[in-house]
Amino acid sequence: MADPVFHLTRAADWEAALAAGEYRRSTLDRTLEEEGFIHCSTAAQLAGTFARFYRGVPEVVRLEIDLDRLGGVEVRWEGDPEAFPHVYGPLPVDAVVGVTPVGPDGP
Repeated sequence: MADPVFHLTRAADWEAALAAGEYRRSTLDRTLEEEGFIHCSTAAQLAGTFARFYRGVPEVVRLEIDLDRLGGVEVRWEGDPEAFPHVYGPLPVDAVVGVTPVGPDGP
């Protein structure tokens, strides 16, 4: 398995994805269709992502994504000065190998 990447989301959005068979949220209050990709983070980037976008948001979970299970969905590392992993398509729920609740102080 390649190093996993992570995505923060509301627990309710993850539950909806489980029912649908795929996850289609880009980030907080934005869909894959609106943004064009799903924002992800490395383990080292998670705390900053949480602090910037998710602090104070109730019921956040951390999705651990196995990039080898994406089934052909493209991943691009983008951003300056720091590259973040972006998933360019729906995230199959089978690619998520771990779901961890995130407390109010972050991951």
